[in-house]
Amino acid sequence: MRTIEWRDGTVVTIDQTKLPSKEVFINIKSPEEMAEAIKTMKIRGAPLLGAAAAYALALTASHSKATSKEGLLRDLERSAEIIRRTRPTAVNLFWALDRVMSKARCLALSREELATFIVEEASRIADEDAAANRAIGKCGAKLIDDGDVVLTHCNAGALATVEYGTALGVVRAAWERGKHIEVIAAETRPLLQGARLSVYEMKKEGIPVTLITDNMVGYAMYKKMINKVVVGADRIVRDAVINKIGTYGVAVLAKVHKVPFYVAAPTSTFDLTRTSKEVVIEERKREEVTHVGSKCITVEDVDVLNPAFDITPLKYVTAVISEKGIFKPGFFRKGEANR
Repeated sequence: MRTIEWRDGTVVTIDQTKLPSKEVFINIKSPEEMAEAIKTMKIRGAPLLGAAAAYALALTASHSKATSKEGLLRDLERSAEIIRRTRPTAVNLFWALDRVMSKARCLALSREELATFIVEEASRIADEDAAANRAIGKCGAKLIDDGDVVLTHCNAGALATVEYGTALGVVRAAWERGKHIEVIAAETRPLLQGARLSVYEMKKEGIPVTLITDNMVGYAMYKKMINKVVVGADRIVRDAVINKIGTYGVAVLAKVHKVPFYVAAPTSTFDLTRTSKEVVIEERKREEVTHVGSKCITVEDVDVLNPAFDITPLKYVTAVISEKGIFKPGFFRKGEANR
């Protein structure tokens, strides 16, 4: 089943904040509801955010009361701006909005035809993501050897995409091809996407998984317990990979211990017109650090730093696995990977 679906003018998706204890599906009926779901992390994961952004425009097109094409375009522009303000770092969200809106402005369609096109284009983006993830898995499975133990950080599985996953898609594809592999999942503080979501996915697939805290990664590598690292990405620029906070530390440890460090991401995550200095790193609310659930774990008035992402220079990346093949870091530095 897909993580997100269009059903007769409503978007249905799983509430990821409730996992792993409950599987709760939510019905989203407006771009405002979509924005709230994104901001509160009910919907998260860079590729999934792209599909969600496109579906927010589909909701607008489906429910707009505008009687003219120009009026519908204005409604779409307003909805796009609402979604743009949700989360600043993952490029897929902006990529999807720009793709849909650029076509909507240029196509010579009637108001009704444009509304139909927007819904169809959002579904195409979702379908393309599902296909891209399976292609990433197929490419990446070649890099995983029988008997490997693969470290993951955060959740780049089916829950972070329309279906199948990027980093965990590579793991899935290797497993489906009969390779006997295991996963070590880093918990991924502060929101524990590794502990809550990656472990949940691996258990459902029957893939052996061991959970560790984030500060155990060095120990596990020193003890030679890890053969490969595969992570996802929220944005890949000319000089770096921007991914969940903690990725940089994992990459440095992998370099020191000579463990291959792979990034799995669709080309919609590539942003090769920018460098890392031009990327806004999202700062999230202090309670994510000071609390676990509803319980405060520190002094109430402590200062808190809570960036959601960090920046991993390409020199620490062995290769990037995409639906178009496997790219070495040099391709990104030269801007060749978007050709």
